[in-house]
Amino acid sequence: MTGSTPFRKRSLRRRLRKEGGPAETQAGSTGPETGPGAPGAPAFETSAVTPDTAPAVPSATDADEGSRSKTGARRMQAVRNGVRKGRDSVRAAGLHVADRIIENAPRVPVRDLATLRAQFPGLGPDQLADKLIAGAANATSAVGAGIGAAAMLPVPPAMPAELAAEITAVAAIELKLVAELHEVYGLRPPGGLKDRSLAFLAAWTEERGVDLTKPATLNAALGLQMRRELRQQIMKRTFRNLPNLMPFMVGAAVGAVMNRRDTRKVAEKVRADLRRRAVAWDALPQLPPLEQPAQPLPEAIAAALEVADQDAKD
Repeated sequence: MTGSTPFRKRSLRRRLRKEGGPAETQAGSTGPETGPGAPGAPAFETSAVTPDTAPAVPSATDADEGSRSKTGARRMQAVRNGVRKGRDSVRAAGLHVADRIIENAPRVPVRDLATLRAQFPGLGPDQLADKLIAGAANATSAVGAGIGAAAMLPVPPAMPAELAAEITAVAAIELKLVAELHEVYGLRPPGGLKDRSLAFLAAWTEERGVDLTKPATLNAALGLQMRRELRQQIMKRTFRNLPNLMPFMVGAAVGAVMNRRDTRKVAEKVRADLRRRAVAWDALPQLPPLEQPAQPLPEAIAAALEVADQDAKD
């Protein structure tokens, strides 16, 4: 009879009701109103999906979120790699410049007290120190102005070389100044040329005079602590000198002012320390002349030192 449930379906429903199986609702869902022959019903049968069955293919939203998260992770990793490479490059550049400064230290010519008194007659220790500091400050200012002028139209690959050249030249001028201030105040360190140059290098790094009562400060000149402090000093000077590379002659003015200020600052700290322990010239024993380095400095650094000596005389 039309509209009645077929016999087979009634038998199936009875069996499922007796067994209490979960398919009862599935079989009951095809009644007269929802069966395949009902009006407006789809021509094909749909099978129910249990809640514990997960879809095999992720949705488009999940796929987009996963793609964005992977892209963000790759970008963060690229940033980390770039920062790491930049840090390694800066550290390697600092080590290279530090090695250059250590190599140049025994090659810096230093005038002894007798030579200084002959070149600056009639001056006392403080007046002579003022002359030396003024000459060194003018020389480092000229070096900063020269590097800034060279960077008028900067070429990025040449910038690290320009900074290294400026730092090594300024370091040589200030090392010479530190050594001659020790001569002026009667506090020449003992030892040969290499020992004294390394002691002056440690004094320049720490911005104070050499303590002659502590031999450990002389023997550890090439120790790890001194190298670490020297590297830190070079890093600070490198970051301070970055404005020197500003284009259109701005870097020249900035470099001149900053180098003059930094040189005077280092010199005043060293002189203040030496002045407390100064030995009067009349009380000094007869000291032998300072030996001159056998190996000359590079031409650019030697020219900068000559500028410092000439400015001190003027």
